[in-house]
Amino acid sequence: MRVAETSSFAEAARQLGVTSSVVTTRIQQLERFVNAPLFHRSTRHVRLSEVGEAFYRECAEVVGRVNDLTDQMRELRATPTGRLRIQMLPGLALGHFGAVLGEFNRRYPGIQLDIIVNDRVVDPIEEGFDVAFQIFPAISESLIERRLFTVRRLFCAAPSYIEAHGAPQHPRDLLQHTTALYSGYPSRNHWTMARGDEVFEMELPGMIRSNSVHLLRDYALTGGGVVCLPTLVASAPLLDGTLVPVLADYALSPLNFAAVYPATQRQALKVKALVEFLAEWLGDEPGWDVPLIERGWVR
Repeated sequence: MRVAETSSFAEAARQLGVTSSVVTTRIQQLERFVNAPLFHRSTRHVRLSEVGEAFYRECAEVVGRVNDLTDQMRELRATPTGRLRIQMLPGLALGHFGAVLGEFNRRYPGIQLDIIVNDRVVDPIEEGFDVAFQIFPAISESLIERRLFTVRRLFCAAPSYIEAHGAPQHPRDLLQHTTALYSGYPSRNHWTMARGDEVFEMELPGMIRSNSVHLLRDYALTGGGVVCLPTLVASAPLLDGTLVPVLADYALSPLNFAAVYPATQRQALKVKALVEFLAEWLGDEPGWDVPLIERGWVR
């Protein structure tokens, strides 16, 4: 299953923690046992044969049922155990998730976490993650998506920048300002902003682009320009006044932060434990958004 999902003997070996020769030998033994080739191999590609595709579907169902049964037995003892490999966006991991890791460890001492922090869009199946936390929709029908919270965004700037350059009064005014934007949003350079019944769309490439919202926040704090930030990294400086909202009357289209995981993990106890823990911690509205909503800066 792992070779089929990764299309690579070497990557399957890495994810399983064994040598490539072990994986190669086991596949050869399996092919002799079923008396048919399971993969088409070349120097550059490994793909399932027709027999392999049928066998993989059956294997995935069997392994999923075995995992479900194992988790049910663990759930009877209420002690989920095992290693959980997760991928998480820096926006949540830095400044938020670390603060609650201790509570998760205390509640589930049998779960070990491998946390990879980056903003790449990944296929958890291909890259061996049990769950990925991201703002992009699931890229495969074999993945489950559990939405956790709304990612709100707004333009903001340091008071010193506003004093020196003035505040934009309409979205089109941003074209006359120095702007810094996150490069990883699904909409890319296309921006949609709404005020009441008015919907304004524009192309805004940005003078500065980065895949780090933390870098952009730090840049905004220097007074360098107008920056679009997700509230999960902008809330604190907005509340202490080191940043001020810009064009707050215009709402940016929201994004969804979701847990994405293979369908075979649907009933996995340790995945359920982490996802439900995060949902409980976030509540109906994330703590960083509540005071901004109360001030009318986001909706």
